[in-house]
Amino acid sequence: MKKFLMAAAGGTILGVIATTQIAAPLLAQEAAKTNNVYEQLDLFGDIFERIRAQYVEEVDSSELIEAAINGMLTSLDPHSSYLSPKDAAKMREQTRGEFGGLGIEVTQEDGFVKVVSPIDGTPADEAGIEAGDFITHVNGESLLGLVLDEAVDLMRGPVGSEIVITVVREGEIEPFDVSIIRDTIELTVVRSRTEGDSVVLRLSTFNDQTYPKMAEQLAEKVEAAGGMDAINGFVIDLRNNPGGLLTQAIKVSDAFLNEGEIVSTRGREVSDGDRFNAKAGDLAEGKPIVVLINGGSASASEIVAGALQDHRRAIVIGTKSFGKGSVQTVMPLRSEGAMRLTTARYYTPSGRSIQSLGVSPDIIVAQPPRRAEEEDDEETTMRRSRSEADLRGSLNNDSLTEDEINQIKADREQAEKAAELRIEDYQLAYAIDILKGLSALGSKK
Repeated sequence: MKKFLMAAAGGTILGVIATTQIAAPLLAQEAAKTNNVYEQLDLFGDIFERIRAQYVEEVDSSELIEAAINGMLTSLDPHSSYLSPKDAAKMREQTRGEFGGLGIEVTQEDGFVKVVSPIDGTPADEAGIEAGDFITHVNGESLLGLVLDEAVDLMRGPVGSEIVITVVREGEIEPFDVSIIRDTIELTVVRSRTEGDSVVLRLSTFNDQTYPKMAEQLAEKVEAAGGMDAINGFVIDLRNNPGGLLTQAIKVSDAFLNEGEIVSTRGREVSDGDRFNAKAGDLAEGKPIVVLINGGSASASEIVAGALQDHRRAIVIGTKSFGKGSVQTVMPLRSEGAMRLTTARYYTPSGRSIQSLGVSPDIIVAQPPRRAEEEDDEETTMRRSRSEADLRGSLNNDSLTEDEINQIKADREQAEKAAELRIEDYQLAYAIDILKGLSALGSKK
């Protein structure tokens, strides 16, 4: 018994010694880190006071603090930032679908502002700004060295005022200036149309209007066509869609999926992760879907494209998307300001992160540059249009009724109209051709 007690006591003593030997250095390290943080805060205070007292011009203390906060956040990644009360109010307006400005989604790369995408129907879109353009100067003032929010501030101004931006574009030898008149941006989040037997749903952004507008217009187009049986499929056009609300991306994806994961988010801690699954119900009733993406498709657009692609619910065509696979949380702060902080990465159903990589299309289809229309002379036009029916004395086709001949002519006119679309929008025409092909195969079953 005495031996047992001595052994137990010895074990306790050894345990105390071991704990002390292990814990003491850890506590010392933690204390050193804490002291170092306080020293750096003291340094910040010293610099702040020196600037207030000795800078060549008088400065506003609150502006200095805001700049320091913003610098701390923007040093993390291009999407984290401080929102002043004024900027926070503008952001809330944007999620509702109406705000002032040029109509471009931007990020920062190599010190310059890079256009993620122009928004449909906005001054920037009408001025010819393209996804991937670099903006190097605003009204002759260089943006090099400015943080993103500072550069964006230079582009803001009263509605109706003019701004001149200098653009560097791949394929152009020299930078060029573009004049834009600022306007109130009223987003048309969804546009729809029917091309032949296909319904095209153009989603320009993801705000709180996107899903309800899409569902409403999809139903209207199907009804106008005579019901779902008259539709051969749907094109979801996400080109130059810079993203927006995660909740809307989930709803749009869920609209075409009956089950399975849509997207998952993973934060710093395991408990910070989340997973979003589809509920039963497919607005397209199983009809084929083609999703169009390009380098201007980012964030929420990539969630939708990735989810439908991974579930084999849609064929994705176009070019590689932007590659923004991070989630930002907007956290309200005192004085009506807010902080936009990157809190997680998101993953497609197959578990792939598209951060910096983007979504790769199933079929790569580049949009060819517009070419000047060639003027055909009369002889060339006649040569292209001549057929057997134009030959003198050719035989008539007496195996078909007049109604059958008229149907063939109508089908030919529809095919020629589709061919004209290739000149206007080659990628969209390619998508519609895919739906036609799938429909033709399905009709032979």
